[in-house]
Amino acid sequence: MLKVAALILLGGVAGVTSGLVGIGGGIIIVPALVLLFGFSQHLAQGTTLALMVPPLGAMAVWAYYRQGYVDIRSAALICLGFLAGSILGADLALHLPSENLTRIFGALLVTIGLKMLLF
Repeated sequence: MLKVAALILLGGVAGVTSGLVGIGGGIIIVPALVLLFGFSQHLAQGTTLALMVPPLGAMAVWAYYRQGYVDIRSAALICLGFLAGSILGADLALHLPSENLTRIFGALLVTIGLKMLLF
């Protein structure tokens, strides 16, 4: 029961973060599942992708859209690329050892963080 509550709390934190600054699944949920819940990198990534299937961000998108902060055309075009890229990326990830995948993920987070902090 505690794990259920912790997973719901994790979803809430990721939801707030997603609505606040546009991040959530990859940056909040994946590391939390690995570090706090003992998931393998593959299991964490697959689980996070599974939760994105329903329109979780619909209400946050609506709030931004009402204020004029959503470019539907750009979002649709990115979505097309995302669909193709996610299939390729998942296939690549499944062929990597979990340790390598974890290091790649961490390096990406550090690189993005440094870029945003320094430039």
